Amino acid sequence: MTHPLIPSLLELATPIAETLGFEVAGAVFYTNQSPPVLRVDIRNPATDTSLEDCEAMSHALGTALEASDLIPDAYVLEISSPGVPESLTTDREFTSFKGFPVVVTVQEPYKGHTTWNGQLIRRDEAAVHLSQKGRAVAIPRSLILSVQLDDHPQSS
Repeated sequence: MTHPLIPSLLELATPIAETLGFEVAGAVFYTNQSPPVLRVDIRNPATDTSLEDCEAMSHALGTALEASDLIPDAYVLEISSPGVPESLTTDREFTSFKGFPVVVTVQEPYKGHTTWNGQLIRRDEAAVHLSQKGRAVAIPRSLILSVQLDDHPQSS
């Protein structure tokens, strides 16, 4: 369950990230640790997120958090990169992972399958397009539950 402060924290962090040229990918507040840890994931849309990017965001957000008094008690602020996503959801992710092996799971059988494995070609308004051993397959987006990177592609 999301901590009740997360929406306010994202409201504070998002414009700061945008000013620095970053996107906020998410935030988690771990209150079960002592002191609690606020982790904010950022993404640099221009390139891979660097340690310098995380340091710049940490400094700017830390200053804003102290001024806002949103978190009155002691806490640790961690800024990190979300890394490679398990599920592809954004247009940017579908573009970035073109050619990668993926597993598409559908909510009801489509052409006799509930999962489809193949190389990602693209996603458009109507379908996710895969290459299966050189044959193009279009799976309607309305049926898709998830598109995930395939950690264990089958060798041909």
